Parts: sequence; C-alpha cells; structure tokens
Amino acid sequence: MRAWQFERVGTPLALREVPEPRPVAGEVLIEIKAAGLCHTDVGILHEPKWTERIGPFPLTLGHEVAGVITEVGAGVEGYVPGDRVGVFAAGRTRPGQGRDGGYAFQCTALPEDLVRIPEGVGFEQAALGTDAGCAAYHALVRRGGVRAGDKVGIIGLGGLGQVAARVAVVKGATVFVAEKKQSLWPLAKELGAQAVSGDITDFAGENLDLIVDFAGFGTTTAAAIETVREFGTVVQVGMGELTAEISTGTLIFKQITLIGSRGGSVADIAAVYDLVAAGELKPQVVPITFDEIPAGLERLRRGEVDGRLVAVYD
Repeated sequence: MRAWQFERVGTPLALREVPEPRPVAGEVLIEIKAAGLCHTDVGILHEPKWTERIGPFPLTLGHEVAGVITEVGAGVEGYVPGDRVGVFAAGRTRPGQGRDGGYAFQCTALPEDLVRIPEGVGFEQAALGTDAGCAAYHALVRRGGVRAGDKVGIIGLGGLGQVAARVAVVKGATVFVAEKKQSLWPLAKELGAQAVSGDITDFAGENLDLIVDFAGFGTTTAAAIETVREFGTVVQVGMGELTAEISTGTLIFKQITLIGSRGGSVADIAAVYDLVAAGELKPQVVPITFDEIPAGLERLRRGEVDGRLVAVYD
C-alpha cells in the first residue's frame, strides 16, 4: 500500500510502500475514501514543536479521514463492514498523529471515535467535518454559546471560518466577517453574512456579542478584544501566531470573556453532518488526488487555498 509519510521536520513527505494495516481486537479497518488537508500538517512538516505531540515515526499523516469499514476486530459491536464513517481527529485513535492516518488507502480506528455518515453527505464533506467542521462548530456553539439574535464576528474566512459563519447564520445570528482576501468577500455574502470587511474593528459600532478568531495572528486577537461589546465573548481558535499582545485594561474594564478553543467531540461532528445532510451547510471543498497531497500542503503553506483541500481516492 502506498502512503505519504513524515519522518523529520524540514524534509518533504516520502511516498513509501507500507504493509496494509490489520485491525486488532477492539478496532475496525477502514478503506479511506477521502482525507482532508490541514494547516496542522503544514506545521508538522516545518515546526519542531509539533513533533513533541505526535509519533512514532515514520508516520503517515492525515487526520481528517472518512471511508468505509471493511473489517471489524474481535469485540467490536455496533459496526459492520460497509458502514460509512468519519474518524474523530482529536479522539483516542488520533489518525495521522498517534497512528498512521489518512494519506494512505487504509487505516485502523477505535469505534468510540467513529461517526456514521448520513445519506446525502459525501466522503469529501465527511472528511472535512472530522476536524475543520468539528473545530468550527465547537468554537462557535459549545465554547461561544451562540444564540439566535446574537451579533457574531468571524475573523478569517478559511476552511473553519466558512463553516462557522454559515452555522452562525443557521442558528439565527447576524454575522459580520473580517477577511483580508477581498476575493472571498462574495462568499461571505453567499453564506449569509450581514457585512464583510478587511478588519474586525470596522464593526466596532455593531456591539458584537461574540467574536471567533480563526486567524490568530496576535493583532487579530487584540482587535477582537477592542471590538466586542462590554460583557461580550472572544473565542480564540486560530494559531497563526502563538503569542499576542492585548490590552488587559480593555479586557478588564469591558469585563470580556476570553476563551480558547481546540478540537471538539464526536457529537460536534455528528451535528455538522446533520447540517450538511439537511442542506443547511455546504462547505467549500477543493478536491485533489492522492498524488497531489504534498503539493496541496505547499499551497496551504503559501496561503493559496480558499476553502478546504480534500484528497479524494477512487
């Protein structure tokens, strides 16, 4: 079986022939149909700090996985060959981080990390939902507590921001999008945003109840704190920079709630799948082939991708 494997920081993925995996007791074997590409993988390739969190090496990357169960190990209940499933990226299975992941044609997973894919949801959308969709939903709904009637700011209209903006609209919020790329402004309106601008501070007069920062470049975090209303909430998701200089005076005097958010849960993935199945959420997917995965990750690194790259396997 061919697989794109990572061995050490600063070197490209290596295409290798590896043994086909076999499920042990308590595991399932999945024929992978689609695997999403994520900025986390770009970080793994180029930033030494990521290797402290993953392994063993060499490791097949790819943590956004969707496919079909082909075999179940002893003791597995509730799943049978033929079931269509997504794999929770941040669960105990940890595809592409704690065990070989989706940049191959098969992988194993634990049943507790599986989410059934409903009718009407394609494998590309299902793969995206295991991380990008899950993390966006979790930040907005679970951590941010969005409610109907809220005014919500979304910073960054990438793969996660697009999902969050649409979910906020579906939840009955009025959405304001901050996105530097003007080429994405029409998409913000298609998603149902009330307004779009290059900087969240342009909406300072709107009394935003909640701002979710999917960019995380330090200055965006500071701008969110300056812009959100008194007693408002800022949820930090993006990690463009891992430090930020903020006004603690503004944070204190406005009594702002500042929350970090990472990952989500199988329930969040299921909620995203339900929205896709209902036609309420249509994530922007850019399909590529298995052979194009390294080039796709380089496009991500250069900031040349709108939406979410997903490798689709025949």
